[in-house]
Amino acid sequence: MFESPKLTARQQQILELIQTAISRTGAPPTRAEIATELGFKSANAAEEHLQALARKGVIELVSGTSRGIRIKGETLRSINESRSKQYELSMPGLSQLCLPLIGRVAAGSPILAQEHIDKTYYLENSLFQQKPDYLLKVRGMSMRDAGIMDGDLLAVQSSKNAKNGQIVVARLGDDVTVKRFKRNNNVIELHPENPDYQIIVVSPGEPFEIEGLAVGLIRNTMMM
Repeated sequence: MFESPKLTARQQQILELIQTAISRTGAPPTRAEIATELGFKSANAAEEHLQALARKGVIELVSGTSRGIRIKGETLRSINESRSKQYELSMPGLSQLCLPLIGRVAAGSPILAQEHIDKTYYLENSLFQQKPDYLLKVRGMSMRDAGIMDGDLLAVQSSKNAKNGQIVVARLGDDVTVKRFKRNNNVIELHPENPDYQIIVVSPGEPFEIEGLAVGLIRNTMMM
């Protein structure tokens, strides 16, 4: 059985502020909003308290977005056992993921850089068997036969490693692409799922890096 962690008065105050923001707007507050609400001198003070809550397992922090705070449902249900049933059931977003949507990626910069984030989506984690870290807007039809179409939102789990056959987000020099990964001895091949596109062969020494693994797909019309 899950045991509720002990929180300081300030940590409990911040947790309740996060709960209230999600209940009222559907989104967690930013660090700056927490600092303003609680009278902190800077957003760094709010960040320190959030890190403490994360270490206690109450929340998860998602990098790359100012509202990257995910409340753990199991923890909150335990914390709120003493509260009224109505209040407990009215808590939205207990199992939500806060996922930044990555649009175009600028050459040479990290994929989760703030300037690449178009918006943030809040999705039920039951949509995914493996937890994603961000959504990537697919451009082009090179993965058409895998059911990945232009404009789809690919759910991506950050990773620097992949097994043969996995669909990856890969960086080739200044370009980011979605392909099926295959390693053949020292040669890496990135296979499209569309016969109109050629296999990309990455030879030893060429600039290449795996950014993440595809763990789900959302048709963009669902998000309208």
